[in-house]
Amino acid sequence: MQQIVNFLFKNSITLLFLLLLGISLSFTIQSHAYHRSRTITSANAVTGYVYGQINKVEMYFSLSEENQKLASENALLKNMLFNKKDTVLATVPPSLGIYKVIPGKVIANSYSLQENYLTINKGTADGVKEDMGVVSSLGVIGYIEKTSKGYSTIISVLNKKFRLGAKIKKNNHFGTLTWNGKSTGFAQLVDVPRLATVVKGDTIVTGAESTIFPENIPIGTIEKVYIDKKTNYYTLDIRLFNDMTSLGYIYIMENKDREEIQQLQQATVPPNE
Repeated sequence: MQQIVNFLFKNSITLLFLLLLGISLSFTIQSHAYHRSRTITSANAVTGYVYGQINKVEMYFSLSEENQKLASENALLKNMLFNKKDTVLATVPPSLGIYKVIPGKVIANSYSLQENYLTINKGTADGVKEDMGVVSSLGVIGYIEKTSKGYSTIISVLNKKFRLGAKIKKNNHFGTLTWNGKSTGFAQLVDVPRLATVVKGDTIVTGAESTIFPENIPIGTIEKVYIDKKTNYYTLDIRLFNDMTSLGYIYIMENKDREEIQQLQQATVPPNE
C-alpha cells in the first residue's frame, strides 16, 4: 500500500497532467462534431481489425466443417449431373434419379502394392453397399469392395484385380481398363480394336455398359499406343486424371436400377449346356 502511495506522490504531476488532458480531450470531442467523427472512425477501425482477426481464426478452425458442407453440395450437383438426360440437366429431385450420390472422405490409401485399397469414412449406416462406384471431382477412383457400419474399403484403379469397361470419348470404341502394377500415374485400356482411331491426348471415359458408373465419367488421356502381338488389339497407356497418391473427398454412387438390370441380363442369357 505504501508503495502505491509513494508512486502516486512521485508521479502526481504527470498523473494530474494526464487526467486533465483526458478531460480536455473528452470535452473537445463532445463539443466538436469533426473531432467526434474522427474518434468514432478510429475506434471503429480498431474494432473492425480485431473482429477481422478473430473471424480469421474462427474460419480456420471451421474449415473442416465447411469442406464437409461443400462435399455435400457437390454430391447434390453430381446427383443432378449423373441423372441428366441428353445434354440438359435433370430438374427432378436427386431421389428420383437413377443414381444416388453419397459424399465421403478417404482416411487410408495404399498405392505401393500390386493390390491397392482405400478406406473411407462411410459405411452401411450411410447407405453404402458393395460394388458401388467411387469417383472424385476429377474422375474414377474405384469401387466398393467391403463395408462395415461406419467404413468401407475400395478397390483402387491401382489394383491388378480392377476391371472397368471404358471407351474413347470421341469415337465410342470400347476396351477394358486395367492396371499393370507399374506406375501410380497410369492405367491401361486393353482389347481396343485395331480399326479404332487412337491419338495421344484423346480422352478416356466410362462406357455405357457399366452398371456401377454412369456413362462418360472421366478417367484420363491416352499417353502411348501399343499393339498386343498375341491378340492384335491395341493396348493404351492412360494418364489418369486423378493423382491416386493424394485423395481427399470422394463421391460414392449407387445405381438404383442395377439389380433390376442384372436380373434381366441373367434371365436373358441362357445357361451353359
